[in-house]
Amino acid sequence: MKEKVKHNAFLIVVMTLIVALDQWTKLLVMHKFEVGEGIAPIPALGDFFRIIHWRNTGAAFGLFQNANTVLLVLSIIIVIAVLYYYQLVKANAWLAKVSLALILSGAIGNIIDRIKLGYVVDFLSFGRFPVFNVADSAVTVGVFLLAIQYMLEERKALKQKEEEQTEKTCKECATDKEIEEVVYKVEDTE
Repeated sequence: MKEKVKHNAFLIVVMTLIVALDQWTKLLVMHKFEVGEGIAPIPALGDFFRIIHWRNTGAAFGLFQNANTVLLVLSIIIVIAVLYYYQLVKANAWLAKVSLALILSGAIGNIIDRIKLGYVVDFLSFGRFPVFNVADSAVTVGVFLLAIQYMLEERKALKQKEEEQTEKTCKECATDKEIEEVVYKVEDTE
């Protein structure tokens, strides 16, 4: 029971921090800039990196514009699925826990915007890449870490399967004593 509390406390702490950071940064941008307005805060980078107030009524990369209700329902389904899957993750599977906590945090951050505003506030702009926010970053990093976790698990399972196969093959092989007996018998017959 104590492990379960620690397991869930980790999720709550990460989620609280990421959602708070996401909402705080969005609030700053909304109060500082009108929609479409922004700045290039690092002169050396010119317009490559900008902070710009942007309203996103769709999903990532500008897809599904004006589909707020559908995206809201989809996001809620994702939150439920992540919460369910998180409970299945072992307490010591840190990479999986972190990745799911990030995905959940990002989804919740954008859900808050969709419910409260009817759109998502984006503000980070790098070159020609679509404008995004802290919540989007959390989801992206979370998915990336989850993919790494999956690849590590696959590699571990493959290695374990190879070891089992080697062990099985070795059990089918003759023992050293059996080989010595055969060699001894062959030498005796010569």
